[in-house]
Amino acid sequence: MAELNTGGDGGKGGKVRSKKSNPGVDLTAMVDLAFLLITFFMLTTSLSKPQSMNLAMPDKDSPKDPTTMNTPDDRSMTILMGKDNTIQWYLGLFDEPLVAPTKTTYGKDGIRQAILQRQAAVKAVYGDDKEKGLIVIIKPTDKTHYKNLVDILDEMAITNVQLYAIGDISKPEIELLEKDGMY
Repeated sequence: MAELNTGGDGGKGGKVRSKKSNPGVDLTAMVDLAFLLITFFMLTTSLSKPQSMNLAMPDKDSPKDPTTMNTPDDRSMTILMGKDNTIQWYLGLFDEPLVAPTKTTYGKDGIRQAILQRQAAVKAVYGDDKEKGLIVIIKPTDKTHYKNLVDILDEMAITNVQLYAIGDISKPEIELLEKDGMY
């Protein structure tokens, strides 16, 4: 084998000095660790799903105008949300309700039971047609806690209400809540 001599004494008889070499750092382990961490974080972020509720919004160019649709009063239930976890509901129009405004509570013994009863009554009259099911209008006030609105939306998912909307509360409805000490 051939050998390459880079240093030489060049014919001079001098001192033999050792070469000063820069210390080398082996980065192989660091690169392996970096790729393992990247792989780990890529897998864990794709496995964690954000928890959110699906909310369907109407199209801008909807051919149907909801104000012109004739919905029977016995299919529309309005939920009024007051302060301090208070809630009231009525059936039909506010001026001429089929069921007078009724105070209730959140949870399975309160609003959920009322929704399930109304769904059963609507189903008895209109059958299993999903387009003719119960319509719930949710009207929070400015005194309502955000948690209560989420609770009502959870009740819509639990009771499987197909048609529900969040609307603005009217002045007479606010006056009703004030009269009952809920606003």
